[in-house]
Amino acid sequence: MAKKADIGLVGLAVMGENLVLNMESKGFTVAVYNRTVEKVDNFVNGRGAGKNFIGCKSIDELIENVAAPRKIMLMVKAGKPVDDFIDMIAPKLEKGDILIDGGNSHFPDTVRRTRKLEEMGLRYIGTGVSGGEEGALLGPSMMPGGSTTAWPEVKPIFQAICAKVEDGSPCCEWVGADGAGHFVKMVHNGIEYGDMEMICEAYNMMKNVLGMSAAEMHEVFKEWNAGELDSYLIEITQAILKTVDPETGKPVVDVILDTAGQKGTGKWTSESALDLGAPAPTIAEAVFARCLSAIKEERVAASKVLTGPAINFTGDKKEFIEDIRKALYASKICSYAQGYQLMKLAAKEYNWDLNYGEIALMWRGGCIIRARFLGDIKKAFDKNPALANLLMDDFFKKVIDDCQASWRKVVAQAALSGVPVPAFSSALNYYDAYRSEVLPANLLQAQRDYFGAHTYERVDRARGEFFHTAWTEHSGNTTSTTYIA
Repeated sequence: MAKKADIGLVGLAVMGENLVLNMESKGFTVAVYNRTVEKVDNFVNGRGAGKNFIGCKSIDELIENVAAPRKIMLMVKAGKPVDDFIDMIAPKLEKGDILIDGGNSHFPDTVRRTRKLEEMGLRYIGTGVSGGEEGALLGPSMMPGGSTTAWPEVKPIFQAICAKVEDGSPCCEWVGADGAGHFVKMVHNGIEYGDMEMICEAYNMMKNVLGMSAAEMHEVFKEWNAGELDSYLIEITQAILKTVDPETGKPVVDVILDTAGQKGTGKWTSESALDLGAPAPTIAEAVFARCLSAIKEERVAASKVLTGPAINFTGDKKEFIEDIRKALYASKICSYAQGYQLMKLAAKEYNWDLNYGEIALMWRGGCIIRARFLGDIKKAFDKNPALANLLMDDFFKKVIDDCQASWRKVVAQAALSGVPVPAFSSALNYYDAYRSEVLPANLLQAQRDYFGAHTYERVDRARGEFFHTAWTEHSGNTTSTTYIA
């Protein structure tokens, strides 16, 4: 009798195809299926030729060829396609079988699907997979969550195929129940939005304030990638800046239209932050920056009508490049601090037991935001698992102390030059607000009480005791019960 597959996979697009090649290279036999059956033949006879793959022409054939308890992974577009395949596959499975969603699903969908499958006697995993095409093939970062009893069944496969850090630790560990894995992947993507926007702002300052060429900026990013900012995104940025367009002879970056796309995970992160009351302004500003970039025609029209200051930089160019580096580093720390605050509030809201140091380790390799300083985040949470905010860790406090004069100089120069730096400035505002013992929300709360009788607390009374002032002769004694939404 022919050997059955260790795992089955549905969806032979770029990520799915590379993921199964990765699995097979680690000694696993994989059954593969795609709705367009021609893709199965093309794969099995192409990149998968001579390897341990079982090409399947139907869902029934896929299920038949996977060893029990069956592990079937979906690598299909998030949303309705995932539900459609679950509805096709789940009724054909046996008790204890496992369905895995490896796409960028929204975590509430994963919560719902986990509950539904468990009620059927099945097990479900929603796992974030980060690293793009190359990561899927050579070792991604994986963030699984869902039915807890399913983890031992898939752990040998997931930890074999994922990226490894210097000491061999796998960039994949169990995150938590139901939607925890996809939530952490969503936050990863939100942080990714912030990282990308901040790098673009550093590039914009060098290009438009300092007048640097792509070749000159390539050398700067190359140098930065050898230091504290060492990361995948800095690495690819320096590679992008040195690439020349063969058609025009110009740097490729200079012939690309300045309109950014997005798939929605940054928006989901911002929406979740609003839902949970988590301050994540830098991630939100990165999303808004993409939205602004998309209205290209409006911006072109506005540029002919609206005025701003002339750019007139008179300082030392080399010193200011170092200021930009420090502004990028400090802003990056604040963005990650916001992402971690969001995860802490989500863990409390959804009753997840998240290990924040392990999450940093999972992001050390394979994923898009992989960076040297994630090791410092892991150390911070290893030292104090209850750390309220990364900014309160001694290491990060020292970095901010060292960077903030430069950071302020860059934000100020951007404002004086009329160059937008929404991520840099929102990160600085977040830092200044977080370190403020007193904010002007006292006046805001007075305004709310004035027009809506929303009440307020007093500085000279215990927290949790609320008061109302009769601001006008028409004020009554009835107060609102909606103090905090």
